[in-house]
Amino acid sequence: MKALWISLKIFLFFTILTGILYPLMVTGIAQVVFPLKANGSLITRNEKVIGSELIGQRFDSAIYFSSRPSAVSYNPLPSGGSNLGLTSTKLKNLVDERKSQFLEFNRLDSHTAVPSEMLFASASGLDPHISPEAALLQVNRVAKARGFDVSKKQQLIRKISELTQKPQFFCLGESRINVLLLNLKTDEIK
Repeated sequence: MKALWISLKIFLFFTILTGILYPLMVTGIAQVVFPLKANGSLITRNEKVIGSELIGQRFDSAIYFSSRPSAVSYNPLPSGGSNLGLTSTKLKNLVDERKSQFLEFNRLDSHTAVPSEMLFASASGLDPHISPEAALLQVNRVAKARGFDVSKKQQLIRKISELTQKPQFFCLGESRINVLLLNLKTDEIK
């Protein structure tokens, strides 16, 4: 009985330590040091949350840059990829369909090389980034849909350059641009 009582005390001690105190401490430190990130990197406009820098969302309107495809329709709860392999006929058909849609939507020549992130969904299905090349391929469509003149179109190209994030630590990943942030900056061009 004595061993059971000691075991129960140890169990309660570590439950309180690792299940309550440690998470509260880490959350508190994160709230002080990285408040924006600790709260999901939420972006607000007029006191209304419009999205997160960390989660991709669908942009179907011609006036906005398109996000990369999502295998989960941009739903963060069941996040995940399609799990289709490179030999999958279904994946090949999806890629061909996405390429055709991207070229048609952006009025591009059929020989235009479409960046891979516009053809394949990310592993999470929620990636908020595209390459600067994918953004540049969409500039003419967005500029035309918004009625931009040459000057505003150049501003749009500069915004892409300004918002392009370099690879992390200069070697991890590739240059990328957050689609939500780019679309918000595009709205600011008057």
